[in-house]
Amino acid sequence: TAWGAKTVKSTHPTKQKKVRLISGRNSPVYSFGDKIDTNADPNIVGKSILDIWNGRVSAIREKFQNLRTVVLIKSNDLKEVVVFEFDTIRYDPELFSWEWNKNSNLVGTEKSTQEHRFTWQPHGSQFTIIENVSEKSLIIQIKQPEKLDKENVLLALGFDKSWITVTHINNA
Repeated sequence: TAWGAKTVKSTHPTKQKKVRLISGRNSPVYSFGDKIDTNADPNIVGKSILDIWNGRVSAIREKFQNLRTVVLIKSNDLKEVVVFEFDTIRYDPELFSWEWNKNSNLVGTEKSTQEHRFTWQPHGSQFTIIENVSEKSLIIQIKQPEKLDKENVLLALGFDKSWITVTHINNA
């Protein structure tokens, strides 16, 4: 089994229903020599984007029977995290339609559900996959411990000032 790991920040990880996973730089210009701009047929460009992704997944599956993605959604204060994983799959280009949005990014929509599933940013070739957060996620909530009293900790350790030596270097 091979795993890919993704980390996502969220204000409320346990309330998160979907996550945007940055999944690499997929450039049809680099991979296929295509010239890409917003005048290009979005469905042809979208197919190229998925072909790059699918090629990477296939290459890994040649070496490993199972390929999984594990996702960690963490709160900014790290007191709450959600962890889930799923099978990393190839995407059939015929199941998606593509269009250029107002920001000149390419957006892939699943035809059967009309859900936004992909975004591709041509200026950096960044490919993002939108995944549902599993209802069977592991939720970890961490209570902030009380601050320890420094003097009591040092006393409990039996600290002695002789443990530390300070030396000044005279470079004169």
